[in-house]
Amino acid sequence: MPTSTFVPGVFVQAAMLLLVVCVLTARTVQAAPPSSQDLAFFESKIRPLLVTHCVDCHGAETQESSLRVDTMSGMLGGGESGAAVIPKDPKHSLLLAAVRYDNQHLKMPPDGKMTDGQIKLLQQWIEMGAPHPDQLDKGGIQPRRAPIDWKAAREYWAFRPVTRPEVPKSNAAHPIDAFIHAALDQQGLVPNGPADRRTLIRRATFDLTGIPPTPDEVNAFLADESPEAFAKVIDRLLASPGYGERWGRHWLDVVRYADSNGLDENQAFVDAWRYRNYVIDALNEDKPFDRFVMEQVAGDLLAKESAEQDDYDSTIATGFLTLGPKVLAEKDTVKMEMDIIDEQIDTLGQAFLGLTIACARCHDHKFDPISTADYYALAGIFKSTQSMQSLKTIAQYNEKVLATAEEIERKAKLDETKKEKLAQLDKLVKEAKQTHPDSQEEAYPEEIRTQLTALRQEIAALTEQASELPTAMAVQEGTPQSVRIHVRGSHLILGQQVARGVPVVLQRSEPLTIGDGESGRLQLAQWLVHADNPLTARVAVNRVWRWHFGTGLVPSTDNFGKLGEAPTHPQLLDWLAAQFVADGWSLKKLHRQIMLSDTYQRSSRVNADNAAIDPENHGYWRANVQRLEAEALRDSLLQVSGQLDPTQGTSMLTVDKWKLVFDHTSKDDTSYDSKRRSIYLPVIRNNLYDEFALFDFATADTTQGDRATSTVAPQALFTLNSPLFLDAAEALADRLHKQVPGDDRMRVDLLYQLTLSRRPHDREVTRLLSTVDQLEVALQGQMDAGQAKQQAWAAACQCVLASNEFMYVQ
Repeated sequence: MPTSTFVPGVFVQAAMLLLVVCVLTARTVQAAPPSSQDLAFFESKIRPLLVTHCVDCHGAETQESSLRVDTMSGMLGGGESGAAVIPKDPKHSLLLAAVRYDNQHLKMPPDGKMTDGQIKLLQQWIEMGAPHPDQLDKGGIQPRRAPIDWKAAREYWAFRPVTRPEVPKSNAAHPIDAFIHAALDQQGLVPNGPADRRTLIRRATFDLTGIPPTPDEVNAFLADESPEAFAKVIDRLLASPGYGERWGRHWLDVVRYADSNGLDENQAFVDAWRYRNYVIDALNEDKPFDRFVMEQVAGDLLAKESAEQDDYDSTIATGFLTLGPKVLAEKDTVKMEMDIIDEQIDTLGQAFLGLTIACARCHDHKFDPISTADYYALAGIFKSTQSMQSLKTIAQYNEKVLATAEEIERKAKLDETKKEKLAQLDKLVKEAKQTHPDSQEEAYPEEIRTQLTALRQEIAALTEQASELPTAMAVQEGTPQSVRIHVRGSHLILGQQVARGVPVVLQRSEPLTIGDGESGRLQLAQWLVHADNPLTARVAVNRVWRWHFGTGLVPSTDNFGKLGEAPTHPQLLDWLAAQFVADGWSLKKLHRQIMLSDTYQRSSRVNADNAAIDPENHGYWRANVQRLEAEALRDSLLQVSGQLDPTQGTSMLTVDKWKLVFDHTSKDDTSYDSKRRSIYLPVIRNNLYDEFALFDFATADTTQGDRATSTVAPQALFTLNSPLFLDAAEALADRLHKQVPGDDRMRVDLLYQLTLSRRPHDREVTRLLSTVDQLEVALQGQMDAGQAKQQAWAAACQCVLASNEFMYVQ
């Protein structure tokens, strides 16, 4: 797809659009090295399986049948039976056949078959291309084999304290520009000039709200010649509800938000929406990020300190710890609990610290200074936390009633009274039947009928008064306990006990002080945002930078460890982190600071000389062209066609609590028939909404601080045939006819302003109207003249909506 400024003229025939996309997807591309996310999957999910079940017989010391599985070359080279793993080809990978017991003579491990879940993980890994650290071409990065040298480990850039560097001396007035220009000068790169104002307001509006600006908003900005004009735009956008909906979605990617469980039993998370709306509201009110972090880890404990006993936000926030996928039918309840704890550690480590801590469940981390003891120090904190109210099949997540003690007591009394009335009604009905066995109720004596009516009315009134109290997915304090190291990750082989705490490499002062009667979550939450912690602020500002520029200062947004990528501008990263904390952890101030820089406001024009030196734009000498994500695309279609419902949504699930979204017959009754913003649509694990899946929606199984941008033929087909595009095109055509009823040229002008935030060129107007006329004539043989005209305009609108200029932000 394009990486430079668009050539005027966006009207393309649908067939041409499809042809272009098909050609693009047919090109052969070199396999990219494994991403940090893929490597984290291997380290946390696959390596432990190989270590536990395979390495004793097929490792460095022993290679039965000449097979090694502790190295990638060993698996690819295979043993006497051939290659153990063929990337992206599970059908012919002998490792998978062996663990499935498909072959009578090839059953591994021989002492007992792996679980279905473990086999599925191996299959998923092979389908991903079998990502493995051995595939990295990073020279010095090798697995650590010696004991951890903590002093040396703390010298790694990510573990050093955040210090506020001096801003480089520069002609640039903005600190961000001074850092960027200093790096550009060193490389001999000349930064682009500013983008034009229409491009700039479109970019800013999409960045902060995920929908395009209206023509009135564009015209108001163009008419404002004051130096503060763009700052006013930013402030207006930050104050709009769309800001929380846009940036809330980014955070939901990070915390693997979903409305169902997935895995073995796809249980409905009917209360997950409360956490989602908490995130949106917290961002809109600019809740300080340090408080935002603490509430998600220990909000229930923070709420106890609050004078507002009916303030439930902090409790709802702990849904962060319960939202992950779980094997709810695991018969070994101890294993189930430890797997849930592992998933919590994995999410917390990547979301807040940018570290793959969960890789240390079975062994010391192979690359980062995270020991197995560090892992179980954190595991003790979550073992002391009640995340599930039941571990029996099918296990149920923990929930909290969102009501005061008085409200709970009142409902209990009403329920008891209702129970008594129901007993009275039952008794009266039985007595009446005995007394009048051959009569229908209508023939009972008036006195009995009056009593029955009165009791039923009382019961109905009590039912209404005692309606179900609201609940939320949330955690609470459990039985405080430290955990013993699980040798090779197995709860059946226990080692020494580890005091609850945090990774040693990140301790710059004394270990956490955790009382015998508490889990340690509150101390963990406070430590995450403590000044001594070098990672939380760095990770947070890098996430914000990534979504403004298309890539982070640390490109591996979820991995600041050694398998991740080093920062391209380390001093700028630290300056932003230090300023973020100094500004009270305000995300809105951070956005404003970034967007007011020249670096943010550059044009996306490609300079050939610069591109020869820095083709991937690591130096930020130009703006990156970015395609709309799945949600922004859908929301924009609804917005420009006048269909978008701006109200906040609750839950769209129609199943009862604890029921399955769809069973093993794969029947799913989830509806996506809503005009609300995409963030309010259900996210069903294992059965994602088609448009989300097609346009690179983040998987809801693990932390995803980044998204790929694919270009595949089905996307073009979707723009041609999907109800989403067809309905939007028809609604847009209808909107144009209503707003500009009698002037075709003005109608084209409005079409371009609504969709592309600019006016059309004369040749575009002429070409579009000519095409509409031709289509209208062709359709008149199939329908009446009015319908033919409407359908011709709808087709024209669809072509504009499917164009690159609509789907990409410069």
